[in-house]
Amino acid sequence: MPVFVYHSRQMSTPAIQISRYHAFGHYLRRRFGCRVHKITLHAGMSCPNRDGTRAFGGCTFCNNTGFSPPARLAPEAIRAQMLAGMESARRRVRATKFIAYFQAYSNTHAPVEELARLYEQAWCSPDVVGLSIGTRPDCVDAAKIDLLAEHARRGEVWIEYGLQSAHDKTLQLVNRAHTYDEFVSAVKLTAGRGIRICVHTILGLPGETPEMMLETHRRIAELPIDGIKIHLLHIMRDTVMARQYERGEIPLLSREEYVSLVCDVIELLPPEMVIQRMHADAPADVLIAPQWCLDKSGVLNDIRSELVRRDSWQGKARGESLARLAALMTKPE
Repeated sequence: MPVFVYHSRQMSTPAIQISRYHAFGHYLRRRFGCRVHKITLHAGMSCPNRDGTRAFGGCTFCNNTGFSPPARLAPEAIRAQMLAGMESARRRVRATKFIAYFQAYSNTHAPVEELARLYEQAWCSPDVVGLSIGTRPDCVDAAKIDLLAEHARRGEVWIEYGLQSAHDKTLQLVNRAHTYDEFVSAVKLTAGRGIRICVHTILGLPGETPEMMLETHRRIAELPIDGIKIHLLHIMRDTVMARQYERGEIPLLSREEYVSLVCDVIELLPPEMVIQRMHADAPADVLIAPQWCLDKSGVLNDIRSELVRRDSWQGKARGESLARLAALMTKPE
């Protein structure tokens, strides 16, 4: 991401060359000294709100037909996906190190012995420096966290918990089939084990006011969480929400509203928390609305410009200075 020179009345020095938020790409380059790329993997998992463990149908915003049907894959398939992805990333973005990203569905939703076989295959090269496991807070237990802690001794390990909202009424409305308290329990189970914790949230969920969205992030900011992915609610084809949207039941945020909310959220987050994502889009042939979310780079630039316009930065609402953010982002990992 671009680096800017900012002036702030709160700083003793006249200027400092630093971003106004703690970006993931910057973190990785500081941590490993090179370009690190995440390789997306599909392990054939399902979700407990899809297969009847907790509910059926999945989240109302999830494009179920946009992914291949869940089918458990042999461990060797993970190795093949990883090697192919690494070769592609070397050509496209000149990455030299890689993190295996188990993304689709809930990637701890299987017996721990099966997970051990799958995760092991991702370490297929000395250039693999870590794992990132996308899952839900109701899909972990002590044995699974023990397994991830073992992998954390080998490299960088992230667990990405889908929360979306801290409000149980919203979680029920979108058929998440877990509670905020379950999320907090999962975070407490994971913290202190050498595993980095990332949380996923969505801005614009139905029925939520701006204050409710900010309250979600205030709560997150007080937990031992290392990273966050902030997403925009967007409507995809073949979803429950698509039908609700067509009936006029789902209002969407405007581009200006979203940019303002993301900046509000950034101000609430502690500077130590790495921002892995500030936007989300979908393939054009799957997206229904809003069409403006396809301009990903433009929206990100709008967020950066709004932070400059406000003379704001990550943690400002917590009383944190831009100088402290700068110090964190220049300190070796």
